[in-house]
Amino acid sequence: MSGKRDGYISWDEYFMGVALLAAERSKDPSTQVGACIVDSDRTILSTGYNGFPKGCGDDEYPWNRDESSGETKYPFVVHAELNAILNCQGKSLKGAKIYVGLFPCNECTKAIIQSGISEVVYLSDKYADTPATQASKRMLASAGVKTSQLKPTKAELVLNFNIVK
Repeated sequence: MSGKRDGYISWDEYFMGVALLAAERSKDPSTQVGACIVDSDRTILSTGYNGFPKGCGDDEYPWNRDESSGETKYPFVVHAELNAILNCQGKSLKGAKIYVGLFPCNECTKAIIQSGISEVVYLSDKYADTPATQASKRMLASAGVKTSQLKPTKAELVLNFNIVK
């Protein structure tokens, strides 16, 4: 056989795949989001997913979205983007890219800008019309942070854990 194989994924698809795999760690029953931060050399600096802070047990805090059912998850959950930034533990993120399944909220956007990340690559913008997402887009544009929606070439990637026979 001569030449490389066909059908391999792009760098953007690879890093988004890592973000989506990180999202699989989330215990949130309604929304699973993951993030992957990559430097200019295409080295993964960090990953994160949405969940409660370290030491705050998944069974101690509410996963509710609706306030009518009592306490909600919103005051407690750390979003994937912020977790990925915090998981870098002081590494420089200047000029890095963050890959995330869902366009960042306004709070995560502040952290993205302050950390020096220069590009956001996202899959879904399902909350595009909300005030929080509009604020995110305004801040990112003002700060010169590039945003782009990934249009994957494949609808899905399957991981097979049975590769050794």
